[in-house]
Amino acid sequence: MVTQEERSWGVLLHLSGLAGLVFPFGNLIAPLVLWLIRKDRSTFLDDQGREVLNFQIAFSIYLILSAILVFVLVGFVLLPVIVITGLVLMIIAAVRANEGTWYRYPLIFRVL
Repeated sequence: MVTQEERSWGVLLHLSGLAGLVFPFGNLIAPLVLWLIRKDRSTFLDDQGREVLNFQIAFSIYLILSAILVFVLVGFVLLPVIVITGLVLMIIAAVRANEGTWYRYPLIFRVL
């Protein structure tokens, strides 16, 4: 059973990737800091923190690759698709965390 506090921190973990909109690499630093602070207190937060970090690493790699592909003109189509997909997946994950569901992001590779 996932407590309300764990669900709230889970939502914050998933939405912390939006920190990348405020400062460079914030999409990696903010979830990492939150996960390191909370991972020992809950298995739910440990699992979701790992999932968020794996997603943000994969998302960053996808963005870098599509930015390189801008020179071949394919990146102009890929960049908006990747950004919109990333935002939608973060919102879905936050909603699932609020429900207490252990969410898995699609199309990522798990490093952690």
